[in-house]
Amino acid sequence: MEAARATNVHDFIRRQKDGYQTLCGDRGLQISGGQKQRIAIACAILIRHKVTSALDSLSVKAVQEALECMMIGRTSIVVAHRLSTIQNCDEIVVLDKGKVAEKGTHSTLMAKRPTGAYHSFVSPQTMEMSNL
Repeated sequence: MEAARATNVHDFIRRQKDGYQTLCGDRGLQISGGQKQRIAIACAILIRHKVTSALDSLSVKAVQEALECMMIGRTSIVVAHRLSTIQNCDEIVVLDKGKVAEKGTHSTLMAKRPTGAYHSFVSPQTMEMSNL
């Protein structure tokens, strides 16, 4: 539903008699070209918003592996506070007070140490992981 909201098609879907279970096409609801495109984009976008924040480390690993499979071939937006959730992303955007502080891959952002915002975020987590 997050992706449907992001593509402005959620309200349209909710107004249908069967909501998200509505059949579309020749034997179902006829929709416009624009609606088809918005639905197609929603299917291609995966939004992950702190999905593992309440899980223990073992559960996080299992959930992340499943989600990484789902992300293949999709645009994915991941909001996270755990290094393990974001370190394999193609691009990481670090926000500070609602503004972009840095962006890049895990390795390029780590290369900016120790002054970078990402490095400041990651360092305590890597120290915590090495103490386990």
